[in-house]
Amino acid sequence: MTTVNEAFETGTFVGRVWRPDVAGPALVVLRGGDLIDITSKEVPTMRDLLELDDPIGFLSGRQGERLSTLEAVMAASVEAAGDLSSIHLLAPCDLQAVKACGVTFARSMIERVIEEKAAGNPALAETMRERVTAIIGDSLRDLKAGSPEAAKVKAALIEVGVWSQYLEVGIGPDAEVFSKAQVLASVGWGASVGLHPISKWNNPEPEIVLAIDSQGRVKGATLGNDVNLRDVEGRSALLLGKAKDNNASSAIGPFIRLFDDTYSIDDVRSADLSLTISGPDGFVLKGASTMREISRDPLDLVAQTVGRHHQYPDGLVLFMGTLFAPVEDRDAPGQGFTHKIGDVVTIANTELGSLTNTVRLSTECPPWTFGPSALMRNLAARGLL
Repeated sequence: MTTVNEAFETGTFVGRVWRPDVAGPALVVLRGGDLIDITSKEVPTMRDLLELDDPIGFLSGRQGERLSTLEAVMAASVEAAGDLSSIHLLAPCDLQAVKACGVTFARSMIERVIEEKAAGNPALAETMRERVTAIIGDSLRDLKAGSPEAAKVKAALIEVGVWSQYLEVGIGPDAEVFSKAQVLASVGWGASVGLHPISKWNNPEPEIVLAIDSQGRVKGATLGNDVNLRDVEGRSALLLGKAKDNNASSAIGPFIRLFDDTYSIDDVRSADLSLTISGPDGFVLKGASTMREISRDPLDLVAQTVGRHHQYPDGLVLFMGTLFAPVEDRDAPGQGFTHKIGDVVTIANTELGSLTNTVRLSTECPPWTFGPSALMRNLAARGLL
């Protein structure tokens, strides 16, 4: 991405950058291709901006300090790759909890069933895919999760012996919602994304991520890569934490597009995402995901996550799941797709921009050292608290 995306010229985009001169993060708004620092005592964090009843109105009256052009910071973000001595883009969330929904699309739901039946072994996946697809087919595509029709499908699947815990959360009444990453642990545009060294079968998951305040109000959306270790989770769903939460395994960005007259939850519902993986071996994989095929409405996922049953006083960001589940062979026939170190992953949407990251081992990505206590100390030293 070397030029300002057209969406950036019409929407209201906010994010975070690392400022080496203050040894900490800055809250920025994108204006005319420039990044403007709007960090203040009123809004020292993204959490504080999103808690405002009218963040759009607040931003319209803010001048701020021009830091640099977007292009220059994006170039530095690739070169810096977590270098705290250089300005670079950060994940646009800060104090928000990072949550994710799984098995929200029919096609990816079938792949989760295959992972489970193959016990995380990619060599068995093709055989299991043929068997499971022959029984399930595309019959789940238009099924509303939690409906009486879904209950009938559940009963039929149990009878033929292919019922799975993944089908339970895919078409049952309760959504799967899990903790994806620790607060402040997500990486931003240009950073490396991490794979746990034990994994031999893995893939990116291109998703839309909602930005939600403490009252459960959706304030905007961004892009995310919910890095997935298929073999680890396939061995046991109880290994979900190990499969999902590792150093640099959550990428979010580049910016949060705030809801306004130009962008709303309806745009999220109809969003199309593209994904390109460019490997150091010359391999190129293109994929797509569309929110039009999601089995649960985004606001239903929000309601199942935050409410009287569970509070998030600093708000949350919520990955909403993906339709993308690659089955193309990369190496040996029947082995399907898995990452190679050095893969460049780009997730794009015409209204949110693009999120680009390079795949590394989690043990080789820059270690996460700047947590909530470091943020509070930094803001206090800068007179922002």
